[in-house]
Amino acid sequence: MRKSYKTEINPTQEQIRKINKTIGTCRFIYNFYLAHNKELLDKGEKFMTAKSFSVWLNNEFLPNHPEYLWIKDVSSKSVKKSMENAYTAFSRFFKKQSRFPRFKKKNKSDVKMYFVKNNPKDCFCERHRINIPTLGCVKLKEKGYIPTTKQGYVIKSGTVSCKAGRYYVSVLIEIPDQNKPQLNDFGLGIDLGLKNFAVISNGITKKNINKTERIRKLEKQLKREQRCLSRKYEDLKKRNNKMKGEATRQNIQKQVLKVQKLHHRIENVRADYINKCVNEIVKTKPSYITIEDLNVKGMMKNKHLSKAVASQKFYEFRTKLEAKCKELGIELRIVDRWYPSSKLCHECGCVKRDLKLSDREYICECGYHADRDYNASLNLRDAISYKIA
Repeated sequence: MRKSYKTEINPTQEQIRKINKTIGTCRFIYNFYLAHNKELLDKGEKFMTAKSFSVWLNNEFLPNHPEYLWIKDVSSKSVKKSMENAYTAFSRFFKKQSRFPRFKKKNKSDVKMYFVKNNPKDCFCERHRINIPTLGCVKLKEKGYIPTTKQGYVIKSGTVSCKAGRYYVSVLIEIPDQNKPQLNDFGLGIDLGLKNFAVISNGITKKNINKTERIRKLEKQLKREQRCLSRKYEDLKKRNNKMKGEATRQNIQKQVLKVQKLHHRIENVRADYINKCVNEIVKTKPSYITIEDLNVKGMMKNKHLSKAVASQKFYEFRTKLEAKCKELGIELRIVDRWYPSSKLCHECGCVKRDLKLSDREYICECGYHADRDYNASLNLRDAISYKIA
């Protein structure tokens, strides 16, 4: 079984320079692949795969354009991986799974430096450092989190990324199959929402962390820093003096980093809360867990709720819960989005068609009275029609 681990690293200035150079080259190759294939498609010529593009780039383009030889200064594995990522984006578009691939912007797109284990000396991990090809030994900020090579674990591949001025390494490790725990003879239904993040059929309610004082304080601080950044941009437009304009640009870059750090901090708080919720749910060891296939894209079209829906991170919760259930052998059931979990009475099975979103209590003619979300979680737990994730 393979498992990924991600942690922050503390590279030297020379290593930072190499990482930034590799990420910039990968971004250029990704955009170059998109532009070249777009040009071929407009002309009606044959589409070029990642492998054929790599051959064309090395044998035809670079010999005739020596000004682009700096592409070969970085790791060839990272360059080829960026081509494969671009090819995957095109493949998803042709299968109508996503829209047409877009170009990656500098300092705005999530481009990573890819590395792979080529020989036994590569990707050697110790408690406090990790050996990355083309970078050498890099210090780890969180010591002992990644399983070490001395313990018998093998790193297959990994990526190095940069976010808000901080650098991270993510590695894929081959670990031996562990004995799956004994599961209990009961199931759980989870109803996700905006008032509360999750209402579970066993009576536990996970509150919406975006309504807490911690997140509201950070969002207020972010709003203030964004306003300051906007004013600096307006001030740059008014500058006529070249020296003052250059100083303003440097201040803008500092302010952009402040805004990025606040965005990153808020994102980390939300992700940490989701991880804790998933672990607490899985610790009960149910035989199955049932969730609803939410139409998040449709919910985002509501301009009054779009921000609240986006901040809840429903898809991230689903992917992490799915990975954890797969690891422990728990069956994850996905109920269709049209299943009337909120409108269905758990006692008599009557469907209340006129139930409004403002009705927070479910009151049925049979005398059943319960919280709307708790009733939905019970119906999800007992759902008959579903698919296995």
